[in-house]
Amino acid sequence: MIGQTIRLVSRLNRERAKALIDQAPDRALVNIRPETRSSEQNNLLWALLSDVSRAKPDGREMTSDQWKSVFMDAAGFRPTFVPNLDGDGFLCLGYKSSRLTKAEFSDLIECINEYCARKGVHLQEAA
Repeated sequence: MIGQTIRLVSRLNRERAKALIDQAPDRALVNIRPETRSSEQNNLLWALLSDVSRAKPDGREMTSDQWKSVFMDAAGFRPTFVPNLDGDGFLCLGYKSSRLTKAEFSDLIECINEYCARKGVHLQEAA
């Protein structure tokens, strides 16, 4: 019984999860968390980010990945900065969109749509 994942979408699945817990060895770990973003949401995100990157709003030339960081921050998902090991610089931690819940991911997509509407960026992908 290694690496079991069950989506709690029905009574039967909840019963299976309970049974697995009852069968689990001592010191086993259980992680219950909200469902994270879907593949469809992720594909939409990268299509939108590519559109923004190509449009270069306000003359900002950035990669799709850099735009993702900007929008993550704008949507309220703030990074943490920590000193590097040598003490001569800082690292930015916390820009993992893969850890966002579906609702949080929807907020991120909405933030991108709002920005694009305000800046006149044409989006190829209808969100």
